[in-house]
Order: sequence, then C-alpha cells, then structure tokens
Amino acid sequence: MAVDIAQLLAFAVKNNASDLHLSSGVPPMIRVDGDMKRINMPPLSHKEVHSMVYDIMNDKQRKAYEEFFETDFSFEIPKLARFRVNAFNQNRGAGAVFRNIPSVILSLDDLNAPKIFRDLCMLPRGLVLVTGPTGSGKSTTLAGMVNHCNDNRPDHIITIEDPIEFVHDSKHCLVNQREVHRDTLGFSEAL
Repeated sequence: MAVDIAQLLAFAVKNNASDLHLSSGVPPMIRVDGDMKRINMPPLSHKEVHSMVYDIMNDKQRKAYEEFFETDFSFEIPKLARFRVNAFNQNRGAGAVFRNIPSVILSLDDLNAPKIFRDLCMLPRGLVLVTGPTGSGKSTTLAGMVNHCNDNRPDHIITIEDPIEFVHDSKHCLVNQREVHRDTLGFSEAL
C-alpha cells in the first residue's frame, strides 16, 4: 500500500501536531505538545520516505538535496496547511520533518509580547536579532512583528527567508517576501 504524504499531513493537522517526522526504518511520528507519538502503521522504507519527499520538491530543491544530502523548503496543501520541510539523510536512509506553519499570524498582543517589541517595530532603522532554539517561537515572533509594522506604518518591508514560512499580505506596507534559491541567489545577494 502506497503511503500518501497528504493523508499523513492531514492526520498531523487533525491531531494538533506541530510536526510530522518521517524516518526510514520506523513508523511516522507526530509531535503533540512537545511529545513524540508513533502513528499506528508499519515502518517506512527508505524508498517510501524518499518518494514522498522527492515528489513534493521542485527541481532546484531536488538538486540541493542530491548535492548536499539535505534541503529546507516550504510546502502547502491548499485548504489544509502550510509546512516548513527539512529533508535529510540519516543512517537508515531518507528522513524529513514537516513543521506546521499556522495559517493565522498572531498579533504581538496574542503573543503577550512586551511593549519593547512594538517599540522596535516603529524604529526607522537598525538591526534586531531574534534568537533561540528550535521550536521556541522565533518565526512566530518575527511574523507578529512584521504584521505589527504592516498594520501600523506606511513603509516597504522586504523579507529574505529560507524558506518563506508565514505569508504576509500588503496592508499599510508594501511587503515583498524573497525566498533564497527561488527569488534570490542568497542572503548577501538579496541585501
């Protein structure tokens, strides 16, 4: 029986999983509230994982995967969700992690962000670093900050991302989102 990536992702979303993990040699797993849970199905073969991931990549992503043995990209299933994907190789074969990107961008108020975040959004220039471990909310925080700027000032926002996660509409700002290796050769070239 062929394993369908869309069905696995729909199952993950239905079960409020933050991530779907595919790893050759073990059953698919989801992360719910920080805990890993196996999906009740047989272990996936290298061929199954590789096919599922390879089939959703474009030519550039496939080339990067073949050359570097890993790649990051975004993937969307309309009317379901958008995902950040990390495809990689591991000792048993192919692997991938699909991170569910929320469809609604949370406001800084929703995030209970301190006032300093709003103040930073209103500065005319400067450099702000948002750092932290995987899953700590960096992308969500940055999306909330971009959204705050977009709601409160007439300006031009350019993001350079690898890959684009949250998609922003132009409201008070013109928002141009550029994805590395799709819209620009790299971060330094985009600057």
